[in-house]
Amino acid sequence: MRKKITVIGAGHVGETAAYNIARLELGDVVLIDIVEGMPQGKALDMFESSPIFPFDSKITGTNDYADTAGSDIVVMTAGLPRKPGMSRDDLLFKNLTIVKDCIGRIAKGSPEATLIVITNPLDAMCEVARRVSGFPRERVIGMAGILDSARMRSFIAMELNVSVENTHAFVLGGHGDSMVPLARYSTVAGIPITHLLPQDRIDAIIERTRKGGGEIVALLKTGSAYYAPGLAAAQMVDAILNDKHKILPCAAFLKGEYGISDTYVGVPVQLGRKGVEKVIEIELTEDERAALNRSADAVKELIEKFPKDLG
Repeated sequence: MRKKITVIGAGHVGETAAYNIARLELGDVVLIDIVEGMPQGKALDMFESSPIFPFDSKITGTNDYADTAGSDIVVMTAGLPRKPGMSRDDLLFKNLTIVKDCIGRIAKGSPEATLIVITNPLDAMCEVARRVSGFPRERVIGMAGILDSARMRSFIAMELNVSVENTHAFVLGGHGDSMVPLARYSTVAGIPITHLLPQDRIDAIIERTRKGGGEIVALLKTGSAYYAPGLAAAQMVDAILNDKHKILPCAAFLKGEYGISDTYVGVPVQLGRKGVEKVIEIELTEDERAALNRSADAVKELIEKFPKDLG
């Protein structure tokens, strides 16, 4: 019997995640959205492409949460993007309401599912999903580090004019300006970039990585990134459903790892059938640890603004 993957939100990120999951034949996909006709139309278009690629996964569009029951994985993408004049708090409260409603509905019909959260502010929305669902921390994970690391890998490849396949990047912390790209753990064919680039070029790559999402928003004017986030979600689904025990950077709920407790922070984790199997702790310098703590504190500041009745 095929696995069932639900993607909540049929916007650009959701449809891209759903399509990549289907093309990789990870299972049958349910695409759900509140807008009548949109998930149905996009799902039909995707399925009609299956003879061309080809792939055999079934894709269904719906507005009814009953169709999502029994999901093995749920990818949460629904939410509002930050718009001009909107504060971080505005975005927090609007998307908190959306995530609370969606996850509350999904948890009732899919109590054994693993949740992958993409909605921003991502680390805080992971905590909303964890509290509302009541799921263990192993089954509520945020997609952020894969995207941030992919951006850094791309920038390293551009700078050195090498294949992206030769690059590896390491980014810790929250999904935002406080993220912590680690140059000494980032390599090209196993060689640390600190041996290949002068410090000013490394600093430029780090800064561009931190501002990567904003750079795309500024260029698009009316939207945000979706190709890389959607594919990153598919990579997580693959690692979990195929029990790969794959080490990937994700937002995980820490309980003492890295000296941080009760907060979602981007760290390397081992993903398998049960979700987060292990948090991988690496040695950090004092400066790196301080930067990671600042990133965690930024997430905690958002969480402290949650309404008391959230759970």
